[in-house]
Amino acid sequence: MKYDKEFTVALAGNPNVGKSTVFNALTGLKQHTGNWVGKTVGNATGSYIYHNNKYEITDLPGTYSLCAHSAEEVTARDHICFARPDVTVIVCDASCLERNLNLVLQITEITNKAVMCVNMIDEASKKNIAVNIKKLSELLGIPVVATSARNKKGLDKLMAVIESVALSKEKNRDITVIYTNRTEKAISELMPLAVGITDDIRKQRFICLRLLQNDDDIKKSLCSKFAICSQKYEPLLLKAGELISKSEKPFTDEIVSCIFITAEGIAAESVKKSCDRKLSRDRKIDRILTGKLTGIPIMFLMLLGILWITVTGANYPSALLSEFFGNAELLLYNGLSSIGIPEIINSALTQGVFRVLAWVVSVMLPPMAIFFPLFTILEDYGILPRIAFNLDKAFKKAGACGKQALCLCMSLGCNACGITGARIIDSKRERLIAVITASIMPCNGKFPTIISVITMFAIGVPAVAGSGFIAALWLGVVIAAAIAAVMIVSRLLSKTLLKGLPSSFTLELPPYRTPQFGKVLVRAFLDRTLFVLGRAVVVAIPAGLIIWIMANVTIDGASLLCHCTEFLDPLGHIMGLDGAIILAFILGFPANEIVVPIIIMAYSNGSALTEISELSALKELFTANGWTMVTAICMVIFVLFHFPCSTSCITVYKETKSIKWTAVSFLVPTIIGTVLCIAVNGACALLGIGG
Repeated sequence: MKYDKEFTVALAGNPNVGKSTVFNALTGLKQHTGNWVGKTVGNATGSYIYHNNKYEITDLPGTYSLCAHSAEEVTARDHICFARPDVTVIVCDASCLERNLNLVLQITEITNKAVMCVNMIDEASKKNIAVNIKKLSELLGIPVVATSARNKKGLDKLMAVIESVALSKEKNRDITVIYTNRTEKAISELMPLAVGITDDIRKQRFICLRLLQNDDDIKKSLCSKFAICSQKYEPLLLKAGELISKSEKPFTDEIVSCIFITAEGIAAESVKKSCDRKLSRDRKIDRILTGKLTGIPIMFLMLLGILWITVTGANYPSALLSEFFGNAELLLYNGLSSIGIPEIINSALTQGVFRVLAWVVSVMLPPMAIFFPLFTILEDYGILPRIAFNLDKAFKKAGACGKQALCLCMSLGCNACGITGARIIDSKRERLIAVITASIMPCNGKFPTIISVITMFAIGVPAVAGSGFIAALWLGVVIAAAIAAVMIVSRLLSKTLLKGLPSSFTLELPPYRTPQFGKVLVRAFLDRTLFVLGRAVVVAIPAGLIIWIMANVTIDGASLLCHCTEFLDPLGHIMGLDGAIILAFILGFPANEIVVPIIIMAYSNGSALTEISELSALKELFTANGWTMVTAICMVIFVLFHFPCSTSCITVYKETKSIKWTAVSFLVPTIIGTVLCIAVNGACALLGIGG
């Protein structure tokens, strides 16, 4: 289709202002996600058509300021400052405009094509907050539109204003912020030296301000985009350095203070607040959820509830998927036989590759499809930032960052998601600590094995009444042990490989909001569940072939699987396990879900993965092969602490671009698990505990 004109739109804003909701409302399904070139930061781009003009819109990562610290903020800043979008839309939360205006003022300093979108105007009204849109527009000198993106209100007006600005029918007025005489004098001395860098006076002034702030990170970006480090502009850099060195106090403090003061003045003139019952209610809830005595216990109970729902709810769909793939395997086997495929190849493809692939999908998909939506609902409600707040002090004592708590929560669904979640941490050192320790947390792939072993050897088979809750409670204890291990390892890393002091960070406690459940399901499934499953499937295909070869190729009358099991037996017995269990973990590298089926295959001398659905029969098989209570304890320990799966290892490498840190992430939990198993087995032997 041919369009009259095409424009680019950048969507900027603080975190938690409904920016992505505005993006989704404008673009609908005409969007896709990816990564910024050379970065691990995710992006989302989409398009919409208005009056036969096409608008390509980019949803930038949330940022509080153009003085960026994290990778997300750097990406947002560089796009706003250097990508030259035709229109920059700054989304703000109507209920806390004063804070949002800091970013608005900074952006309007660099572009004369900005639009302010005052979102969630309905929520502000419920809090008895009235925003004078006309007054706000007059004070800022830019078009301002009120919206409620969740309810699709004000979007037509927003698109009309974007079109007007894109077609140059409306332009921002001159810069709103007035700095101190000292700062303005310094800018006036630098401006003549900045002529020629760009034709835009706003950008020239922006460059001078950033040079006075002496921000090394933005200097690199300015050198890259505007070549200010070239010999031609050496006088500019020298003059900026001279002004900074002669200054009695940093320019940064004055610049930031002036922006804050201006924002406060604009907010005071354009926003009226009366008694806010909703805010008062939120604070009462906060006193409970973040209280010293109540915060941690409530958080733990929420975790138990989510685990119980996930574990219980995943059983039925897993069984249906398993039955479906079982029938599909039979059809595939018969189909390949009918076209003359040799038996050995047919068996390798169906009982090897397809069966392992089917196992991974049927066991991984249901719990992730339950856990991630529940997790996303907590995120949308505003619970997760409260969890980070509760654990911030503990992580600081461990030399880490409180935001790592959010990574641990995500790791419960999948360690790979926890690893990618570390992007929210500003400090590279603390981000690496979060990445390395994410794999210590148990994920959905480990839960079934842990619960099965606990049920067989601690709760009892057949299951007693309320065994589901008891299993979830035991699982909660296991997770608490994992969190303690994360704290200890974080402390050790911060004192050895990753020395440094914990950084401070701004943690926003957003208002409590009712999630849009339909969008939650779509976002959790597409962005998290399919992301993890896709990486697991890629590795499961070759792993299925390897497992089949080891089970079916024989040397001296025994399969390769048996030879490897015998070779690993001495190490296994030292750890309170056996060779079959150790080998199962090694072959289960693609996905933790196939560890138990490999153990069953090894014990029964099978030629393919085998499932035993009845726990009583499974316990009989295990005890017949030498399992005791000590074996069960060591099994749970090693399930909890062993090398991360292939998906997690791939993700660590993609996030760090380092084989070294990928190896550290692999070795740390493995060493912990091995040492603990040897210690527990040795202690039990000394105490005469063997069954």
